[in-house]
Amino acid sequence: MSRTPQEIFQSYIYAGSLTRNADALAEQFTEDGVFEAPLVPDGAVFPRRLVGREEIRAAMAAYYERQAKDDDRKPNLQKSGYVLHTTADPDVFIAEIDTVFDGAEGADGKQGENGKSEDVTVSLVQIFRVRDGKIARLRDYFAPEVVG
Repeated sequence: MSRTPQEIFQSYIYAGSLTRNADALAEQFTEDGVFEAPLVPDGAVFPRRLVGREEIRAAMAAYYERQAKDDDRKPNLQKSGYVLHTTADPDVFIAEIDTVFDGAEGADGKQGENGKSEDVTVSLVQIFRVRDGKIARLRDYFAPEVVG
């Protein structure tokens, strides 16, 4: 039985953004799965294009390790939200996401009236193409400066 877009998306988010588990994240993809972040410039810390489950596993493990040292922010699930859109193609769905980080200092360094850093919202769109309940291709569109 194949997984629903909701189940695929939630598993992907849990493995990646919430637990930063590169092994679990890679297992969400088909063996030949492709992860792309087309707006990320070549040579950036965040990978622009990864092909195959093992490349996804290795590159994301390295990224999560670096991220843990430089940025320990976690998303606030109560403030964050998403909407899933199915398409005419049953193997394609789109996620619109607004991820909120509590008190994370934004690029402009703004602080609220109480002296604490303001919440930062990161908005993005992800296009999923699935095969047999796994991600065959994921295109992740976000502002590249938000990942350092």
